[in-house]
Amino acid sequence: MKASKIAYKPVGLALGAASGMIAGAAFKQAWKMLGNDDDAPDATDQDRSWQEVLLAASLQGAIFAAVKAAVDRGGAVTLHRLTGTWPG
Repeated sequence: MKASKIAYKPVGLALGAASGMIAGAAFKQAWKMLGNDDDAPDATDQDRSWQEVLLAASLQGAIFAAVKAAVDRGGAVTLHRLTGTWPG
């Protein structure tokens, strides 16, 4: 394993935690903008329809994936600019 990859692990973990918080906030805002309740439905929420539960899960997954990819890529590009090596 390359040294740059090992050195990037703690940074990657911190960025992962940060991206989770950012994605959670972005999803809450997106869910509110769709005109739904403040809280997205859980899969086991008896009072919510299949359509609403699956829409919320799909939207949440897409937002989390996009934010994670953007944060991971940004971290890798920044490390490359600072050190000249790519962490991957």
